[in-house]
Amino acid sequence: MKNLIFTVIAIFGITVINAQNYNFGKVSKAELEEKFHPSDSSANAAILYRNEDIKFTFNQNTGFTQQKEITMRIKIYNREGFEWATEKVLLYKGDNGNNEKIKGLKGQTYNLEGNKIKKDKLKSDGIFEEKASDIFEVSTFTMPNIKEGSVIEYTYKVISPFLQIDDVNLQFRIPVKKLDAKIATPQIYRYNARINPKAFYVPAYTTTKEDKTLTTTTKVRTETRVIGSGTRSGGGTLNSTSYDKNDTNYFDNVILFNLEDIPALKAESFAGNINNYRAKLSLEYEARLSLSGVVEKSYASSWDRVSKSIYDSQNFGGQLVKFNFYKDDLNSVLEGVEDDFQKAFLVENLVKSKVKWNGNYGKYAQKGIRSAYKDGEGNVADINLLVTSMLQSIGLNANPVLISTRNNGVPLFPTREGFNYVICMVQSGNSYLLIDATEPYSAGNVLPERVLNWQGRLLLDGGTSRWVNIKPNEKSSESTMLNVKLDEDFIATGKVRKNFTSYLAMNYRKRYTNLSTDDHIKSLESNKGALEISELSYENDKDLSQPVKVTYDYELSDGVDEVGDKLYFSPLLFLAMKENPFKLEERLYPIDFVIPYEDKYMVNIMLPDGYVAESLPQSEAMSFKEGQAKFDYVVKENGKYLQLMVRLEISNPLIQPVDYEDFKAFFSKIVEKQGEQIVLTKT
Repeated sequence: MKNLIFTVIAIFGITVINAQNYNFGKVSKAELEEKFHPSDSSANAAILYRNEDIKFTFNQNTGFTQQKEITMRIKIYNREGFEWATEKVLLYKGDNGNNEKIKGLKGQTYNLEGNKIKKDKLKSDGIFEEKASDIFEVSTFTMPNIKEGSVIEYTYKVISPFLQIDDVNLQFRIPVKKLDAKIATPQIYRYNARINPKAFYVPAYTTTKEDKTLTTTTKVRTETRVIGSGTRSGGGTLNSTSYDKNDTNYFDNVILFNLEDIPALKAESFAGNINNYRAKLSLEYEARLSLSGVVEKSYASSWDRVSKSIYDSQNFGGQLVKFNFYKDDLNSVLEGVEDDFQKAFLVENLVKSKVKWNGNYGKYAQKGIRSAYKDGEGNVADINLLVTSMLQSIGLNANPVLISTRNNGVPLFPTREGFNYVICMVQSGNSYLLIDATEPYSAGNVLPERVLNWQGRLLLDGGTSRWVNIKPNEKSSESTMLNVKLDEDFIATGKVRKNFTSYLAMNYRKRYTNLSTDDHIKSLESNKGALEISELSYENDKDLSQPVKVTYDYELSDGVDEVGDKLYFSPLLFLAMKENPFKLEERLYPIDFVIPYEDKYMVNIMLPDGYVAESLPQSEAMSFKEGQAKFDYVVKENGKYLQLMVRLEISNPLIQPVDYEDFKAFFSKIVEKQGEQIVLTKT
């Protein structure tokens, strides 16, 4: 019996000792001594604990106010994890001074010095406020005295007069040991709650109700008339004030998360915006109810209503009128032009020459198109609504298209915040052009990658709208001609001619147009072995209607291996793919190439005197999943010449994780094939 009691006490004691204390300021020595995350040794940092508490407090004068409290405890394992010592809090600025505010910010850094825990408090010199845009401010703070092994802890509240609740993030770029979240909303506000359907980590949660009481006070003024008595006539009035308290019972709808060991949201090659796959809870404010549950006002929206509300804004539809300030410039560039799309191309270039993008996104004009034209700069909406206004003024069927950019993700329900960008669509007959004049090197139907997020919302005159596809339909191409000659020292020399079209042309221009010739050459030579490039020619860098053309001479001194009387070399030389970019054993997110494309090589090799081909790679054709990707490799011998044609074609730029293993194997075969060698033997 004594042994049993001792065992129970021992077990209980161990439980108490090992129970983690997540109260603020209670960082343990064990947390400071931890060298790496127990289930993810590659992590540079880890969230030891996160608590997010969202609730609504009541004030008789202002009604319900949203309050969000965040508490974080983070372990820094190494220098690469130092970035987690800085936190940015985005605060929305509304109309009439209705702004979100941060309150109660405090933080501490903990370090182990010898056998003692040293604390450094967050001070005012580590806190910064800055304007992010016309509607957002950012409060940034950086924790002090960060070292490898530090634990940091901070807490703050965001007080918001708005009913819309920000997404509740449930996964981060580093692993999370424990996360608690509570979202409590009064019964008179109905929200639709959705977990991101694209997330691979699907958290469990519970719902419940909590009884609440709000108290209001009513001022009661009482007037009592006093009548005189005795020999004196008269009387008077006595005023008194009392306060009646009224209690109203209601309940909060509560969502609870109690999560442990959340895996990190890790970047993968060709994954696009990784945040699209983050586990998170989104809440749509749907309706205001009476206490009896009757809908008093519905806020749930449709994309039609969202689009019309945006169109009706003075900073959107109000900009789409005919203005005289650009009339003379328009007439000058369009004189004698009849084709609709040629007019659109010239107007796009006119706007690019007159107004530079200031780097700000936005669906609403920041300055207004008149001021942007005058000042020579503006945000996305200033520029692309200006293009739309100009095209409409000359009678073209041009309309704005609302976009959610790739870094903004895909909204889960209709909301104005789901759009953060606008472009222009021009229609003529059965054809159309998509225009974004913020990108200097884009042209019709070639949009910046930031915009390519599947679909956009076309807004027609009057605010009617519909979805339109903004995915590239035509393949971009990179075609290469490589001439190879081996001299007496078996150094490969020759000429390379390259052509780039569409998106690949835009990307090449963005990367190389502003480089000097020397820097351009250095970039082309990088990671290509003993390659020396000369006589570089770069054509059509400014003529966006034409493909980019690049030619250069080369000399490669380490491309051929001489073994006895034989020569060994890969026919693609320095252009061959060296390794498979897809190395993971399994993949959580789709492979996103963004665009369909074709990569083609034509190689012409002159055999050196006294040598013949002993062995050539076999011609081969491979296909992935019914032609979603294809690879062709064709070798021919023609007298003193060897000719090679290699083509990789990606028709479907989005490969799902379920197909990853097969696609990885497909690419491995491509790398292996491009590495196969030609063997020449001396005659």
